[in-house]
Amino acid sequence: MRAARPGQWHSVGMCGRYVSTRGTEDLARLFQVADPPAEESLTPNWNVAPTQEVWAVLDRAPREDADAPVRRELRPLRWGLVPSWAKDAGIGSRMINARVETVHEKPSYRSAFAKRRCLLPADGFYEWQQTTDGTTGKPRKQPYFIHPEDGRVMAFAGLYEYWRDPDVKQDDDPAAWLMTCTIITTEATDAAGRVHPRMPLALTEDHYDAWLSPERRDPDELRALLTRPADGRLAARPVSTAVNNVRNNGPHLLEEASV
Repeated sequence: MRAARPGQWHSVGMCGRYVSTRGTEDLARLFQVADPPAEESLTPNWNVAPTQEVWAVLDRAPREDADAPVRRELRPLRWGLVPSWAKDAGIGSRMINARVETVHEKPSYRSAFAKRRCLLPADGFYEWQQTTDGTTGKPRKQPYFIHPEDGRVMAFAGLYEYWRDPDVKQDDDPAAWLMTCTIITTEATDAAGRVHPRMPLALTEDHYDAWLSPERRDPDELRALLTRPADGRLAARPVSTAVNNVRNNGPHLLEEASV
């Protein structure tokens, strides 16, 4: 963990909340999805939490025809990766992040890193800074909203996986298969580094195609795409502790709070 600046203390944790408010039409244009979902199956979310469904961009051949050409899709996945070999889906709540330093070699992520990569669109993300209450002297965690200064969408590097529910007997039952995802994290930079030592790894637009291509399998080539965060400086502002409760949602969560 990097040293905190004077008067600042970093909490130990991970990317556990983010903001995703763009609609399918906007996302389809930004990520060049030719055939987006006809309906807005996910509503704007200012407090995305683990195990919720999130938008993901991925390149894949139709499951019913492996020989068909790869197509770019925009589809909802559950946040929290469940490995194909997992006995139950509950493990996903503990696998919302994968460290860029080890993602290519960890058994839980190794296969997905080689074959099933995605992008997870976001407006920004939350991190918590552990500090001391000036009045009571007690430790507390102050949430910050971290986002690109230019307002562009962030494209978190992610992985996705299929999990077969053993309790569903028929393979063709839609409930038989669960698609889940995880966010790759890296060392924090810019404003994010002043709040927390880790941050989601966001790809630049020129790396989208290479990252999503299922034909790319070489771990070294793939890791080379993950060496730098997205261009553009990040801004951070303190926000209300209302974001701590996953039941709270709405644009008011992004309003700057006094600290």
